[in-house]
Amino acid sequence: MRLLVVEDDEIIGNGVQSGLTQSGYAVDWAKDGHAAELFLQSQEYDALILDLGLPKKSGMEVLKNMRAQGSDTPVLILTARDSATDKVQGLDSGADDYLVKPFDLDELSARLRALTRRRSGRSESVIKYKNITMDPASFTVTRDDESVELSPKEFALLRMLLENQGRVMSRQRLEESLYSWKDEVDSNAVEVHVHHLRKKLGSTLIRTIRGVGYVVDK
Repeated sequence: MRLLVVEDDEIIGNGVQSGLTQSGYAVDWAKDGHAAELFLQSQEYDALILDLGLPKKSGMEVLKNMRAQGSDTPVLILTARDSATDKVQGLDSGADDYLVKPFDLDELSARLRALTRRRSGRSESVIKYKNITMDPASFTVTRDDESVELSPKEFALLRMLLENQGRVMSRQRLEESLYSWKDEVDSNAVEVHVHHLRKKLGSTLIRTIRGVGYVVDK
């Protein structure tokens, strides 16, 4: 899952990027509002973590411009502004959630899971598909009630496919959801992860659409 963090504070930005990366997310980091808009123009994100008090262009401007352009990317505002007026303005401008600094990284992760769960149309936190159960909160996967060990990238890829059952996902889209700008990516990285998932979870789980991508059938 690909996230964009927009935060000008070096300590907070670095901490959020590092923490979420360790949780299996691919995380890009923009340090001002102008840079954030450049990132958003060049990359599709699964969620945006947005500070309001940014250099060059405020977070509120970035948010309003996103929504005016038709973007439905989930946005979580992360800011020191804790007044009810600021919260109302942020939510009315198109934010999906609001978290006040200082914050707990576990709470931030939980709110992100809730945002992406709602976007994919799920009401339950766990994802169930035939004999497979995935719990993003505990980072666990079982097959026939037996635990299956997955690498962070394998877990992220499986989650992406299961949350988009019936939709063919291109190799490029999957690669972009797994890796941030700073990552070095092998040309066959997605294929390798798919191969490992098939070995661990069954050869028929992920279907290849030749020349297009991969799909988990409904």
